[in-house]
Amino acid sequence: MEGKTVTNRTNSVRMKSDSNNIMNKYYSVHLPLNGTGPTYLFKLRNTPINGLCILVKEDSTILKQLKVGNVLKMEYNPIGSSDPSTLKTQINSKNSHDRIAGHSLIGLYIIDGQHEHL
Repeated sequence: MEGKTVTNRTNSVRMKSDSNNIMNKYYSVHLPLNGTGPTYLFKLRNTPINGLCILVKEDSTILKQLKVGNVLKMEYNPIGSSDPSTLKTQINSKNSHDRIAGHSLIGLYIIDGQHEHL
């Protein structure tokens, strides 16, 4: 995946403000593989280019399955609470990370439930 960048930048201003709201409420996300397989836990990040995202190793099984445009139900872990929120989330970008070799940043956009949970 070296040097490859796939991005969908629609509504980028709205996505960045939503990213700040999400980061104020949640610190990590559980991502199921195929709905029945293992669940992966990722720390949420907020970058100037990608907005809300997670960092994934390029040799990880899950990276191969994450495609821009995929919509998944992800479990977001709130700060200071043990009651997670399941939110429908779209993969909106997939970029090789330029600072950490062997990793990619996966951009996330919550497409439903944000008004009830934020």
